[in-house]
Amino acid sequence: MADGQGGGLRVLGRETLSDGWFRLEKVVFSQEGGAPQQREVYHNGTGAAVLPYDPARRTVLLVRQPRIPALVNGDDPMMVEACAGMVEGGDDPGDTVLREAVEELGCRLRALRKLFTLYPSPGSSAERLHLFAAEYAPEDRTGPGGGLEGEGERIEVLELPLARAWAMVGEGAIRDAKTVLLLQQARMEHDLISR
Repeated sequence: MADGQGGGLRVLGRETLSDGWFRLEKVVFSQEGGAPQQREVYHNGTGAAVLPYDPARRTVLLVRQPRIPALVNGDDPMMVEACAGMVEGGDDPGDTVLREAVEELGCRLRALRKLFTLYPSPGSSAERLHLFAAEYAPEDRTGPGGGLEGEGERIEVLELPLARAWAMVGEGAIRDAKTVLLLQQARMEHDLISR
């Protein structure tokens, strides 16, 4: 709820601890009149992601890019993910993924559909993520993609059969939660579960 009330929770105080790449906040709250507790909440914004699918060739477009949190965990930092971006200001999440698809994938998308909105890690993050599906075909390619050089993006575009992308989840080659959810949704929608 907007006022911080709901489910017997009441916000008693908020303090910004850091305001760097994203904001980190300490929130003091009580639960149904109990003793005050505190949690740190990471405000990493609202995002939007899309999984483009070519129904004729049964392929999907994904990206591979470096992710520092994976590196600090000792994992391979080159993550395979769905195309995604931050929703700026009052922008529409659908417009965000259409723009990101041109920048990252070098592709115009068709038949954009909103699937769902979720909190990827609600125990510590206020991030809200809008997930979409879309269609594309070879003639929708606008360029090589790769992201915006001015933003320091180093993005590799991957076009894979949907069945291969799903196999990569089982192999541990795709570990990004939003991408796993989008691939699972695509498998259900396109009846590839038994193939």
